[in-house]
Amino acid sequence: MGKCKFCGQDAGFMRRAHKGCKQAHSEGTRRILEIAAKAAVGQSDLSTVQETLQNVASSSFIDAGLLGELLARAWDAAVSRALEDGVLSEAEEHALVAFKERFSLPTDMLDRTGAHTRVVKAGVLRDVLEGNIRQRVRIEGTLPFNFQKGETLVWVFQNVPYYESRTQTTHSGSYGGVSVRGAKGVYYHLGGFQSKPVVTTATVLVDRGILGITNKHIYFAGKAKSFRIRYDKIVSFTPYTDGIGVQRDALSAKPQVFVTGDGWFTYNLVTNLAHLAS
Repeated sequence: MGKCKFCGQDAGFMRRAHKGCKQAHSEGTRRILEIAAKAAVGQSDLSTVQETLQNVASSSFIDAGLLGELLARAWDAAVSRALEDGVLSEAEEHALVAFKERFSLPTDMLDRTGAHTRVVKAGVLRDVLEGNIRQRVRIEGTLPFNFQKGETLVWVFQNVPYYESRTQTTHSGSYGGVSVRGAKGVYYHLGGFQSKPVVTTATVLVDRGILGITNKHIYFAGKAKSFRIRYDKIVSFTPYTDGIGVQRDALSAKPQVFVTGDGWFTYNLVTNLAHLAS
């Protein structure tokens, strides 16, 4: 006799579950996801929801481990719903945080699909748009940057490829002079080397390192290069799907590109910080 994987009782020959148990489990899973997703965006009282979810889980053969996974899935769905318009309101953020804390959901569990990071990024952008500069990122250890007085770290990107636009000049052409034989096997060329310059521009990988974004500067620190760029020294910003390009205000300056993995967030962050700094 097989055992039912839900209730643990005999399920019959070559059977793994009772039909009724399986149905109760499926219905309970659906209800938990629906109830939790609404609660995560502040549409329900959390104390009442917690009791309801526990009762549904108990009657649907859902243990504590699976319940936690379902709550994380519901939180993820709530984040997507809250960010449909591209903006996370303060009320939506408070509701999401309250749900996370109420059910003691670990950050790493909520960030498996990047949902937790998206919430933090959306909160950072809202702060900047409202002119409220504060540090939300948590840094383990020390950063290789020498921040100035009154400077606030807003965001940090790790392992960022840094590219520069390089111009190379080569010459092509041929000898236009006359060859005069002086001795056996020796030739002396009369006349100059006639050629023209060929200028090519390429974007090359220069380094990889940490990119720090503050309210005053963009910082970069790698093994080969380290520098900071003041916002009022940047002429233009170029958005890319996976990063951002900047052009400094200098005759010899070449375009610089940072690949952060999230071009939309990076562009909106630095352009708004630059606006505030001006």
